Amino acid sequence: MYHFFITTDQIRENCCHIVGQDVNHIGNVLRMKPGERIAVRDGSSVDYLCEIISISPQEVVAKILEAEENKTELPARLTLFQALPKGDKMEFVIQKAVELGVSEIVPVATKRCVVKLDGKKAEAKVHRWNSIAQSAAKQSGRGIVPEVTKVMSWKEALDCSSNLDIRLLPYELAQDMVKTKKIISGIRAGMHVGIFIGPEGGFERAEAEQAEAAGLLPITLGRRILRTETAGMTVLSILMYQLET
Repeated sequence: MYHFFITTDQIRENCCHIVGQDVNHIGNVLRMKPGERIAVRDGSSVDYLCEIISISPQEVVAKILEAEENKTELPARLTLFQALPKGDKMEFVIQKAVELGVSEIVPVATKRCVVKLDGKKAEAKVHRWNSIAQSAAKQSGRGIVPEVTKVMSWKEALDCSSNLDIRLLPYELAQDMVKTKKIISGIRAGMHVGIFIGPEGGFERAEAEQAEAAGLLPITLGRRILRTETAGMTVLSILMYQLET
């Protein structure tokens, strides 16, 4: 069954009013007709089984047949602070992070980032990245569409994360696996966790020192050096396994 996302204000009189790009997708790509059923999610904790009652160029109206609690989300909030990687790797990172249960993705411009985005280019990239997040959320059956925020500087990212319950800094110079396992095992349901991933070449020493001074916890991911697009997936996979109920 096809899944679509709406906001709560698009639910009126026991019907879901779908607008935007999904209208063309439903009517012209999928060629669906009134009477067919779709699944609709409101971006919070509710899933709706709906029957299409009308399709116009402006909107698709679907009657709600059933509503139930969405059970696909992790019981903790995970924010991935991803340093900008080269090429189209960010698209891969976003897609897989959404599949693994991330709640939010923050692109970060660190000193060793090769990619440099100006205002207009950054805005276009963020729009593209959010489209990828939405597609990945649909494919993986997520109850929400994780947001990809604006690109932040290193200082902005540290400040933005200051109220999180715990912040992890996978770092190639960290060595204590016993300590890392203890930190990971202490993460529980209800927590908001930040995961900071460096770019190709890793964090500069000064950035790592700033992170530790700000309260981030350095952890090791083993004796091998992982690529930037692998490190975040590794941490998210570990946390998904630990938190999944």
